[in-house]
Amino acid sequence: MVCTSSRTASSPRLQGLAPIWRADAKLLILGSFPSVASLASQQYYAHPRNHFWPLLSAIWGLHGAAALSSLPYADRLPIVQAHGVAIWDVYAGCQREGSLDSAIEAAELNDLPRWMARSPHLRAIAHNGGESARHMKITRALGLPVFKLPSTSPANASWSFERKLQAWREVFIQAGVAS
Repeated sequence: MVCTSSRTASSPRLQGLAPIWRADAKLLILGSFPSVASLASQQYYAHPRNHFWPLLSAIWGLHGAAALSSLPYADRLPIVQAHGVAIWDVYAGCQREGSLDSAIEAAELNDLPRWMARSPHLRAIAHNGGESARHMKITRALGLPVFKLPSTSPANASWSFERKLQAWREVFIQAGVAS
């Protein structure tokens, strides 16, 4: 996928993060591309107002000191993997000013088919937000159930945390990764 505009020439070329996964993953959650905060910290969903980590904590009944957002990032990842969840983005790289998906230019897709070949236990793919879901045609061609989830981004203020939680919990139950 190649997009061009007058912004492209002045926007920096950014590289995404490596996937968080184990071969026994059952659910792949695909975002679009890491935010400025995530790229700076080299951590998925690093913005403090992003609902990703609180949603997973609520689905898995992790509260207080056990809540994922209370733990160092390196301690969150084995918990996510133990629950059968993999995290990645649809874009491997792009040009973008700021963090908004609408600013993504010259995007390069990650090689999802190659990754899937190394993930034989995968049961479903869930797109975190609309930009990621624009590529549902590609993920549906991989032969698994595909879901569009409401974005966990703080920019998605039209969905309350409770409403997001209900949608996310339903997908986690269907994929067999809810507690």
